[in-house]
Amino acid sequence: MIDIRYKSSGQLEENRFEKIHNVLFEDSQTASIAVAKEIAELIQHKAKEDQLCVLGLATGSSPIKVYEELVRMHQQEGLSFENVVTFNLDEYLPMPEDSVHSYHYFMKEHLFDHVNIPKDQIHIPKGTLSQEEINQYCRQYENKIAAFGGLDFQLLGIGRTGHIGFNEPGSHENSITRVITLDHLTRQDAAPSFLGIEQVPRRAITMGIATVMQAKRIVLLGWGSHKAAILKETIEGPITSEVPASYLQKHLNTTFVLDKEAGSQLTRIHTPWLVGSCEWSKKLKRSAVIWLCQQTGKSILRLTDSDYNNHGMSGLLSETGSAYDLNIEMFNTLQHTITGWPGGKPNADDTKRPERALPEKKRVLIFSPHPDDDVISMGGTLDRLVTQGHDVHVAYQTSGNIAVSSEEATKFLEVAYHLDKDSAAIKTLLDLNKKTSPSEIDEIEIRELKGAIRRSESLAATRYLGLPEDNVHFLDLPFYETGTIRKNPLAEQDIKIMMETIKKVKPHQIYAAGDLADPHGTHKTCLNALFAALDKLKSEPFMKDCWVWLYRGAWHEWELHEIAMAVPMSPDQILRKRHAIFYHQSQKDGVMFQGNDSREFWMRVEDRNNATAQMYHDMGLADYAAMEAFVRYQF
Repeated sequence: MIDIRYKSSGQLEENRFEKIHNVLFEDSQTASIAVAKEIAELIQHKAKEDQLCVLGLATGSSPIKVYEELVRMHQQEGLSFENVVTFNLDEYLPMPEDSVHSYHYFMKEHLFDHVNIPKDQIHIPKGTLSQEEINQYCRQYENKIAAFGGLDFQLLGIGRTGHIGFNEPGSHENSITRVITLDHLTRQDAAPSFLGIEQVPRRAITMGIATVMQAKRIVLLGWGSHKAAILKETIEGPITSEVPASYLQKHLNTTFVLDKEAGSQLTRIHTPWLVGSCEWSKKLKRSAVIWLCQQTGKSILRLTDSDYNNHGMSGLLSETGSAYDLNIEMFNTLQHTITGWPGGKPNADDTKRPERALPEKKRVLIFSPHPDDDVISMGGTLDRLVTQGHDVHVAYQTSGNIAVSSEEATKFLEVAYHLDKDSAAIKTLLDLNKKTSPSEIDEIEIRELKGAIRRSESLAATRYLGLPEDNVHFLDLPFYETGTIRKNPLAEQDIKIMMETIKKVKPHQIYAAGDLADPHGTHKTCLNALFAALDKLKSEPFMKDCWVWLYRGAWHEWELHEIAMAVPMSPDQILRKRHAIFYHQSQKDGVMFQGNDSREFWMRVEDRNNATAQMYHDMGLADYAAMEAFVRYQF
């Protein structure tokens, strides 16, 4: 177990760029266990001293695994919470305590209902305050914290605006508990939980920066690549009210605990040659040369010795001898990732191709987390695989039902009712659907209807691309079927379904969504289900001939130095991909989980595919209209 606590023995001096102590872990699960261990040890130490342990707690997806581990330690190892006093950071305003969106509900669900903490030692800001009550309540909240001697430990997450608690950009370092107006980006990030940004409150009550800074110990959690940019800015940038988390640079006992995706943009990770000497692996050389091209605006073959020397890469140049030799090596490395034959080119030398030539006709299994990720993320490659004669199967891992709006479901029901006005079943569904507000959980019948809508769209899209209906599989993994954005933990039944699907197809190729932006999201859970299934199946004879390729979703692309296979698309193929996406009509206009990008999915992904092709062209390679990119996963 890694000790995450800050030691004053020069940990920060090893990197002149970083102004906050941080520890990187391989994944958020391991990191969360380490944080929970520190909290548990603090609780136990305070108990031995017959003292209360005052914890400041956070909500959101980041601390969920920490709370799960604390619950496990209570239930299996006897960790007592009788001496624990808690103060939560924030709450939406207005927000009734019994709402599934409230932080009262969140804390009970993930921690308080499962441990022996006395109820009168739990403090969470009230979300039902009138305007007249707010100022006095905020002062009382501050006074309660002070009465317990301040916070012994403050757990934090970080928003993409750089907020801690709900201290949005512009918050002053002397701010205390108060009401704040939420940034639009913060509300967009919360929108999936509320099934639409219209349902997200515009205000919240939050501890202030000064309140947080008075904690004796602060640990901030950062998971996922979508947090990487703001974490780099917080850790390495200046202290500014525009990035409220940057105030933590002034705190003398703060640690940021990050997974590898969240820490990927830190200078010592992203460009380690700027920090000091490093070991030049093939992967690092490729990353460095691509970075140098981007810094200089040159293609690979135009880089000179002085370009390398002037950008901190003289050590690399001394290992390889000259820029000319290194440039040729890196140019060829990138060139060999490009192929118009994603299933392998028959009767061709495959020693420098990303895929094997044999078997000539492969069985291909594409896992799609939602019923449109296949065509959105790799529709051009799917089209090529079918056209080139491979036995292609698509497996939709979840129903995707909660992404269908009630208005969209009403359209289908009204068409059915028009055809059969005597149907009591259709009339019942119409009535059920009209009763459901956006914040309510759909009745099971409505969820089944919405799932059926997405199935029909998937069948239409795959039919257009030439897939037989028998090759389309709907897995409906149980973890997803909660009716809400919050899903159940991955279970053995989910993994069993994945294993059965793989054993049925016996694929030579598996494609899966490798989008790690949200470590607690559906894509990551579906990927974990695949990894678990592969681990259990790896001894099967057919798995020795199986290669796994990971694609990304509509929001992100692999970094150029990561890509192992890039599949070009012609303008005609781009149009075919767009047409396939259009069959997912329920997701086309006003999609429920739009994120912070107002463009439709087909627009986002076309721009992304165009940008990937442009990146290759900028390196001095061929000029394609668009490209889909993949990383190979070794299991």
